[in-house]
Amino acid sequence: MTPQETVERALSLSTADDVIVIADEGSTANLRFAGNTLTTNGVARSSQLTVISIAGQSTGVVSRSAVRPDQIADVVAAADRAARDARPAEDARPLIEGKGESGGWSAPIEPTGIDVFSAFAPALGEAFAAAEEGGRRLYGFAEHSLTSTFVGSSSGLRLRHDQPTGRLELNAKSPDMKRSAWAGVATRDFADVDVAALNATLAGRLEWAVKRVDLPAGRYETLLPPTAVADLMIYLYWTAGARDAADGRTVFSAPGGGTRVGEELSSTPLRLYSDPSAAGVECAPFAVAHAGGRDSSVFDNGLPLSATDWISEGRLANLLQTRYSAGLTGLPVTPAIDNLIMTAPGADASLEQMVAETERGLLLTCLWYIREVDPQQLLLTGLTRDGVYLVENGEVVGEVNNFRFNESPVDLLGRVSQVGASGQTLPREWSDYFTRTVMPALRVPDFNMSTVSQAN
Repeated sequence: MTPQETVERALSLSTADDVIVIADEGSTANLRFAGNTLTTNGVARSSQLTVISIAGQSTGVVSRSAVRPDQIADVVAAADRAARDARPAEDARPLIEGKGESGGWSAPIEPTGIDVFSAFAPALGEAFAAAEEGGRRLYGFAEHSLTSTFVGSSSGLRLRHDQPTGRLELNAKSPDMKRSAWAGVATRDFADVDVAALNATLAGRLEWAVKRVDLPAGRYETLLPPTAVADLMIYLYWTAGARDAADGRTVFSAPGGGTRVGEELSSTPLRLYSDPSAAGVECAPFAVAHAGGRDSSVFDNGLPLSATDWISEGRLANLLQTRYSAGLTGLPVTPAIDNLIMTAPGADASLEQMVAETERGLLLTCLWYIREVDPQQLLLTGLTRDGVYLVENGEVVGEVNNFRFNESPVDLLGRVSQVGASGQTLPREWSDYFTRTVMPALRVPDFNMSTVSQAN
């Protein structure tokens, strides 16, 4: 049974007042390698059926994986029972009305497979040979997935979105394993991945690390590459819920009540936004909610999404909103979108140019183990990883020790002194959850390296 047929079957079986059915069909292909050798490869398939039954203003939600045709009735019946037994939902709203099939609803699914690496794999083999000749060891993985999401409802929705997601993480190590460098890229199809360039970049960073310089904790002028900026901005985005802000729980809460929407966060005219149609990071153009929460509502399934500014010209422009929370706050309905982009007018400097303009400072590779310390300030802590480099007079002069940092991405935006050119990047910490980002490098004059870390 196709996912489309599964949706129709589930809709027909429900006895609830209204019903929304979401069928997700996924496929994944991967390559894994270590020590300049391919170790494993494989493909996998997955499926999930979510039935959202609505009885009056009460909802019942049941999600199950790998549902067989003869099990659909059980899933629907369970959702219907849950709806009848539930209390009224505070976020209840009329369902989004359907306007016919969209997104190629009826077309068959074409799953990803190992052939997505047909051009990439030979280039990876050449990189292995080059690394071996240069005395380096390459470790990492390449992964590609395709998830087809079908949303049908008793109000006429028949929406489909096919989402390709690819990522490559590449780690180079010296033979004694004491020097390490990382690079990662996000891609839709691996056709745009330049493995040779990544390998050359890693080789250069390992050469920088031959000289070791130990530095104490403190505040340093720091160049944050796009991947590190992505990790910080994703956390900012995830915590930008309008309802929590209006309730006084977050850094986006205004003193005395309400939110900080309209307030200047940065004197630099930064723009942080999401756009389902942005080239290279395209994502679903409609809301998909498998369950309700403070920043999402199952009643909003199918709500059309469009380009939304979160920060505009340095000012907080919008927060994550459902139709319900928008009614509470009086702000526009601005649901979450599955990509994130940051730009600044006239910002065209490459990271290499920013290094050349640095008198003395640190160049990071990436951040990891990021955790929240104080939601009222959005104070985060975490560690540097796989290379922190000292820049003097426009040149990298060596690698320094790792640090633990303590920074608020909101406060950091107010201290940015230079913004680089924006480009698609892969977040290191959040790559399992959020890969579609376009970010610049940032120069921060006083990034807080709170303690020295013993991590290698």
